[in-house]
Amino acid sequence: METINFLFIFGIIASGVLYFVFKTRQFRTSHMFPIRKKMYASMAGAALGTLLIFFGINQLMLFDGILTYVITAIFILFGGYVAIFNFNATKHYKQFIAEERKLNEN
Repeated sequence: METINFLFIFGIIASGVLYFVFKTRQFRTSHMFPIRKKMYASMAGAALGTLLIFFGINQLMLFDGILTYVITAIFILFGGYVAIFNFNATKHYKQFIAEERKLNEN
């Protein structure tokens, strides 16, 4: 039980770190690359969604009660929605990165 809890805590921390990495990349990207900024924002959103999922599952393992089940279900469902939406947005924006780079080579 402790090993599984440790894995979820590791997932929470890793997702948080990835969120801050991608947000930092988004802010540091030049205004000349708007598609790249949007891609980094959606990558950060996907990391935030996985953080919500890991947090919800971790809380579900630690506590019992009907209120806990309701709140963790909200966390897991909302995190899944955010992660899937932003993952699809990332795939969409990655198609245009090479074209954006080629247009801004001058």
